[in-house]
Amino acid sequence: MSHVEEDHEGSRRDFLYYATAGAGAVTAGAAIWPLVNQMNPSADVVAASTMRVDVSSVGPGTQLTVLFLGKPVFIRRRTEEEITAAREVSLDELPDDIARNENLGDVPADDANRTLDEAGEWLVMQGVCTHLGCVPLGDAGDFGGWFCPCHGSHYDTSGRIRRGPAPENLPVPVAEFVDETTILLG
Repeated sequence: MSHVEEDHEGSRRDFLYYATAGAGAVTAGAAIWPLVNQMNPSADVVAASTMRVDVSSVGPGTQLTVLFLGKPVFIRRRTEEEITAAREVSLDELPDDIARNENLGDVPADDANRTLDEAGEWLVMQGVCTHLGCVPLGDAGDFGGWFCPCHGSHYDTSGRIRRGPAPENLPVPVAEFVDETTILLG
């Protein structure tokens, strides 16, 4: 065999190796993709991950409770008195001084870090007691906010635990105004 034929055989052999490896990689990718893709959330789960809430009928001093991702969410339009009462509380008085705000992360439990707007009029939070998962009653308790009658947890007008066995403040979910009367949850 001549030298030219050997080079030709080597380049042909290399081509076959690369073509076979490429075909194998494409086949492996085609086999693995359905397994990876099945781990993505289904369309109904993606659709349920956000919710628009019309708050045009919520007047000052009232609240709306909606079910979002299987949990009640309290949307409260607070009065000036409720805002003032919440903002006058010192963080030193709170058993839990962290505002678990999904928009901001773990920040100090100042009232401003828990509200949806700068004026502090709109408060959105999960309505699940952080003690054992009960649903607190609104406009109740010793601090004018929420009261969990199951075990006696008292929350103030900002949803912060003030007394009782609950270890944490009511969490603040991801929420934002999309227009003047619609809040987007999630």
